[in-house]
Amino acid sequence: MAPRLANESSESAGRKSVGAAGNWVAALRGLAGYSAPVERCDLCGVTLEPRHAHLIEAAAKRLLCACVPCALLFGDQSARRYRRVPDRVALLANVRLEPAQWDALRIPINIVFFFRSAAQQRWMAMYPGPGGAIESQLDLSAWEDLVQANPTLAELEDDVEAVLLNRLDGAAECFRIPIDRCYALVGLMRSNWHGIGGGAETELAISNYVAALRTEAGGSADTAHA
Repeated sequence: MAPRLANESSESAGRKSVGAAGNWVAALRGLAGYSAPVERCDLCGVTLEPRHAHLIEAAAKRLLCACVPCALLFGDQSARRYRRVPDRVALLANVRLEPAQWDALRIPINIVFFFRSAAQQRWMAMYPGPGGAIESQLDLSAWEDLVQANPTLAELEDDVEAVLLNRLDGAAECFRIPIDRCYALVGLMRSNWHGIGGGAETELAISNYVAALRTEAGGSADTAHA
């Protein structure tokens, strides 16, 4: 059954497209029959392997592809203009999100990610839309309450890690993912969206995205409370 993107219980572009997430998004594109373009390091221009690192320039809201030397050199600088994006994906099995807690977030679709901005010193909620990432302008006090009840959520690294909540087709999953996976999600919806409701291609792309997360998190379930 195709996922229901809309949440019926409630009513950005940087230097790179938000869908540019290296080998991970290329694999998803492969499922849809697209060929992956050759990618180059955004810092030195060298041709990259399909699996490569990413850096985030949080101040400019840019995701950059990086070769290993540049990722090590720029990602570890004390000035921290760039931060290296980790590659760990985990299912936060002990984080429970009750229906009432989800409704309190008032997110209009059934998949959303949260990350903490170091510059703004606050949590931000974003969800994918046909035009790109959409930031929720609602009060996030309900999310803050959820973080207090689940200290594991507070362990995420600012700007480079996110919590993704998936409520598609009755699921109630919470993933800890790198921020580039969030950009991949937004890019998939943006590139596959057709018409008013998105269409079957969008639904398939999101289903594949979630399935890939489950596979990647298969051996990385975080079941311990902080």
